Parts: sequence; C-alpha cells; structure tokens
Amino acid sequence: MGSYRKAQNTIIMEGQEYLALDHIKKLLHDEDFPRLEGDLAKIPQLRTIHKEVKAIRAFLSSFSLGDFSQPITVRGIIPGYLKTLQSRLLRMLQQIRMVEQGDFSQQIQFMGEFFVAFNDKVSQLDSTFKKLKAKETALTALADSLRNEVNSRNSAVEALRESESQLKYLASHDPLTGALNRRSFMDRAAIELADAMKHNRSCGIAMMDIDLFKHFNDTYGHQAGDDALRHIVTLISSILRKNDFLGRYGGEEFILYFSQVDRAACIAVAERVRKAIVQEPVRLKSGPVSISASFGVAMFQDDEGSVERYDLETGIHHADIALYQAKKGGRNKVVCFSKEMKPVSNSG
Repeated sequence: MGSYRKAQNTIIMEGQEYLALDHIKKLLHDEDFPRLEGDLAKIPQLRTIHKEVKAIRAFLSSFSLGDFSQPITVRGIIPGYLKTLQSRLLRMLQQIRMVEQGDFSQQIQFMGEFFVAFNDKVSQLDSTFKKLKAKETALTALADSLRNEVNSRNSAVEALRESESQLKYLASHDPLTGALNRRSFMDRAAIELADAMKHNRSCGIAMMDIDLFKHFNDTYGHQAGDDALRHIVTLISSILRKNDFLGRYGGEEFILYFSQVDRAACIAVAERVRKAIVQEPVRLKSGPVSISASFGVAMFQDDEGSVERYDLETGIHHADIALYQAKKGGRNKVVCFSKEMKPVSNSG
C-alpha cells in the first residue's frame, strides 16, 4: 500500500513538473502572457520565475517600442545585462542629442560595428562642420573686406563730391569775400534777365564803390582793407532779398542784381544797403572805423517798357554812369540812371 502511494505521488509530481515547464515555455514564447493558476500557483519557485519573467517581458516590450526609461525591478544576471544595455542606450541617446547640437566630439564605445559606423559618421560630421566653419569664417572675412572696400569707396566718392562742390564754389566765388566773382555774376544775371524778358518783368542792377578806399588802405593797411571788404559783403548779404544777389566786380567795386522791382523799389533797396554800411562801422583791432559807399542804379524794362533795355552790358554801362554821378555829387549817395546823364569813360 505504501509503495502504491509513493508511486502515485511520484506521478503527481512529475505531472506538476511537466505543467511547470510548460508554463515557463509559455512565459518565454507566447505573445499573451499566461496566468499562473491552480496548483502551479502554489509552487514558490514557479511564482518567483513567473514574476521575474513578467518584469523582464515588460521591460523588453518597452525597449521594442523605443522607451528606454522602463525600470527593472528584479535582480539576476539577465536583468543585470539588461540594465547595462539600458544605461548604454540612454547614454547613446544623450550623445546623439549632443551631436545634434553640434558637439562632434562624442564617441560610442560599445555595440560592435554599430559604434564604429556611428563614430565614423560623427567624425565625418565633425570634419564637414570644421570645413564649413572655416568657409564661414573666410566668407565673413571677405564680407567684412568688401564692406570696408564699399565704405572706403563711398568715402572716396563723398570726398570727391565735396571736393567737386568746393571747386565749383571756388570757381564761382571771390576767394576773399565769398561773393560771386565777376564771371559767375554775369552768367547768373544773363539767365535772370532772359527769364525776366520772357515774363515781361522789371528788374534792376546797381554798381557800388566803397568811398575813398585807397585812403582807407593807406591809413589802416591792406589787412584792414580785406576785413572791410568781408564786412561789407556780409552786411549786404543780410539785407538783400531772397532772389537778389551780389558779385565782386573788381577791387572795392561790387555789383548787385535786384529781381522783380520797379524803379522806386530798386532805389529803396540800394538806399537800405547804403545806410547799413554807414551805420555799421568796420571793427578793427584799433577800434571801429566808419566807411561809406556810392551807388549807381540802372533799370531793365522800366516804366517805358523797352525790351532793348534787357541788354546786360548796356545796363552795367548805365549803372556805371550813375555811379560816376554819385561820386561826383559828393559820394555816399544812390543815383539812378536817366537818359539825360552824359556817358563817361571813367566812373572815378
């Protein structure tokens, strides 16, 4: 009887071992994780194997989906290998991100052929990046050089423009006083007269001569004479209207053009200039010195409406005759030309 029970127990145990091995096989091969039930659930070692294989399967399932953050809660040689692999893969991911950010010094030292291929690619990227960086530096230097060249050329062009403008100014203005020189005055007056003729407008001209200027130079010196000429030009320029202009005719003689004026207005403007010169003495180092000037005025297209009177040379000649009369009449006067005045060869 005892032998029978012993044989029967042996059969039962062998059957349980077979079922246990079959369960372990399912743990390793079945897609759906098997449940541990019945008498098998009472076997302690099988429960431990079931729990650990379940944890390892969950970990590997996460790996297969690209999630390397799944924790391993069991111990042993296989979980240990998996933890090492997890750590290296996480490190590799970190290194890949660093490569993406431009750090090409990263090297992977595991996974056999994979790390060799990875390291080669990183080295190629590093070499390419350095070449691109060198080209970028060269292009930046070239751009800076071109920018400097453009700035230099722009500065040169601006200097040439300023120089050209200065040369034009020097060519058209008296270097001592800044008034228009004789040629530029004549050119501008000719243009103004042509426009006045076209629109049938009256205009005037005045010859001005500083009284006793030779005596002034002999008394105070030529430097003082230059100061006096500059003073008078500054003074006259502040009085003339917007469209009037002034030129140095020669020596102490100046010529003024009055735009769109009748005879009375032309004489009035010349009179304002004469009074201002008398009222504003020249400021010399030795003190203020009073001076005066005489004016001869002539009209273009006056009340008689004679188109022939637009001739510039004739107008200047008439103004010169009137200036002579102002000098002859005691200086410091404004005299307007009239037909009764006799021509003279020298305005005195």
